[in-house]
Amino acid sequence: MFPTEPSPSNGFSTLLKNRGFMLLWIGQVVSQLADKVFFVLIIALLENYPTPPGLAQNSKYSILMVAFTLPAILFGSAAGIFVDRFSKKLILVGSNLTRGLLILLIPFLPRQFFILLLVTFATSTMTQFFAPAEQTAITVLVRRNNLLAANALFSSTMMGSLIVGFAVGEPILSLAKAGIGEKYGQETIVGAFYLLSGLSIQLINFKEHKRTEATSLLINPWAEFKEGLTYLRKNRLLLNAMLQLVTLYCVFAALTVLAIRLAAVYGLKEKQFGFFLAAAGVGMVLGAAILGHWGEKLHRKPLSLVGFLLMALVLGLFTFTHNLLLALGLCAVLGVGASLIGVPMQTLIQQQTPPTMLGKVFGFQNHAVNIALSVPLAITGPVTDALGLRSVLVGMSFIVAVVGIWAWRNSRRMFQGVT
Repeated sequence: MFPTEPSPSNGFSTLLKNRGFMLLWIGQVVSQLADKVFFVLIIALLENYPTPPGLAQNSKYSILMVAFTLPAILFGSAAGIFVDRFSKKLILVGSNLTRGLLILLIPFLPRQFFILLLVTFATSTMTQFFAPAEQTAITVLVRRNNLLAANALFSSTMMGSLIVGFAVGEPILSLAKAGIGEKYGQETIVGAFYLLSGLSIQLINFKEHKRTEATSLLINPWAEFKEGLTYLRKNRLLLNAMLQLVTLYCVFAALTVLAIRLAAVYGLKEKQFGFFLAAAGVGMVLGAAILGHWGEKLHRKPLSLVGFLLMALVLGLFTFTHNLLLALGLCAVLGVGASLIGVPMQTLIQQQTPPTMLGKVFGFQNHAVNIALSVPLAITGPVTDALGLRSVLVGMSFIVAVVGIWAWRNSRRMFQGVT
């Protein structure tokens, strides 16, 4: 049983008539593309920055990656507190404008490695504010019974940007250098993406709950963080849904590392591991599209359980197949399973969280997901070296199946309790 309200609407067709949501979606598409191209940009720019004394050349890349990912761990939860206190439109537009201006400033700043680190850190920090504000904005612009379709569309475009963004990043930057100029072209195009996203969201007419000025300005980050954590502990249904999302992201983070090993197994070059991730992304887009169109018919089905079991099956079958096309097909099936977990659980969190707590909950979720992405990236390689690829895949298959069954049973029991 899937614990959200049925959708009597016609899925995506209803969303296409929602002007505010469509502007937010356009803003998301452009912002997601900008995030991916920005990542490619800072890697490309690094060769133009002299290596500081005492620092190895390869260490520059590692330090830059830390500057890019550290804000997600430091500010993931704190950003949600501000989302609850201030206008979502202000945060969405402000974070885009700030990111755009920071990137446009790069050509005019001294070419020092430390300066590039600061710009990267600041840009990534603003992204942490954009993410929870975007999730809460969906609940403001979309009716409660159409959230499933809305999350399906957002998930589709998010995965689409992940597939397309890194692939088109270098061509876009090369065209910008040729068309706009070698000195300013790359930064101009990336900054323009963020500014365009901000403009799209600026055109939205938000109808938010009004707060008094005193309430809006009085912020105790630690106290409000504990308030959000306490709320999640008491609301076991939301915590269960969030744990399922964290498990999902852990699996995908581990697969990012394992895909490099899988590429060698199937006769590909290591740098071609992206084929497996792209196939999984295509599956996620397909699964999200199915949910967006036929979500109301699937309302009472155990979607997350089916998703976990599909993922577990695929992980187990990887150890018994040696055909590349079949392996890519299995990755697509794994992606479909992932969408059956991610979209319903995200919708559940939105439907079951009161408006005054949305920012804190999504901020905490953003924080947890970023940690879930980081830990497997660090340990999967060494564990695979010690145990072997097949053992790791079989172990992951077993864990995913157990978590899926446990989470589904808990969700069903708790949902019956609240209904």
